[in-house]
Amino acid sequence: MKIGIISDIHANAVALERVLQVIGPVDALWCLGDVVGYGPNPNESIERLLALPNLEVCLTGNHDWAVLGKLDLNDFNPDARQAALWTREQLTPASMKFLDERPGKVVRDAEFTLAHASPRQLIWEYITSVPLARANFQHFDTLVCLVGHTHVPAIYALDDKGVVRDQMAADKGTLNLRDGHRYIINPGSVGQPRDSDPRAAYAIFDSDSGDFTFYRTEYDIAETQRRMTTAQMPVRLIMRLNYGW
Repeated sequence: MKIGIISDIHANAVALERVLQVIGPVDALWCLGDVVGYGPNPNESIERLLALPNLEVCLTGNHDWAVLGKLDLNDFNPDARQAALWTREQLTPASMKFLDERPGKVVRDAEFTLAHASPRQLIWEYITSVPLARANFQHFDTLVCLVGHTHVPAIYALDDKGVVRDQMAADKGTLNLRDGHRYIINPGSVGQPRDSDPRAAYAIFDSDSGDFTFYRTEYDIAETQRRMTTAQMPVRLIMRLNYGW
């Protein structure tokens, strides 16, 4: 069984469509939250996910909550706040219902816990260091916890001696999850990468082999930027897509 894993689409329907094209035939698709926010196509992104017969999981994220009024927009930077307010005005009732029904955490058997930000703080904690990862291993019982939120592909491994290591998550890099370690893994962002690589990020897990593979793909950034410009979205949000930050 092959599972496609995506996160942080952020209403970038062009990037989402490209990822769905190149991800190939997968038995299930898991989305780790933040379907909307920042980008120009919130309804289209939601509708595309809803049309997928293999969408098995789609979590909520902090930008999804912000649009729903579940988070204080004063906690967001001005550009993110403006984008959230714009998104709120665009969303159809069906899209709002979809976002409102998303779970904060999902557990799949004994192997995977899925959370947008972290298993300790589901909506808003950035796991960006070994100490933060070490603290979070205490908050899930499965072999692996999949997270998004940082927009940066990452691997944190906990070995049988209790040592946590930060491993590189490279394009087309493969990690075998049956090596006896526990992991916190971030597949990176589809719609707004922040690791100085503007290509959309995603991952595939093969349950037969235990292999977890990271991927990147180019998409038409200029088209997304054109749509953002038409919507009069903040210039910084438009320009950052060129540089992956």
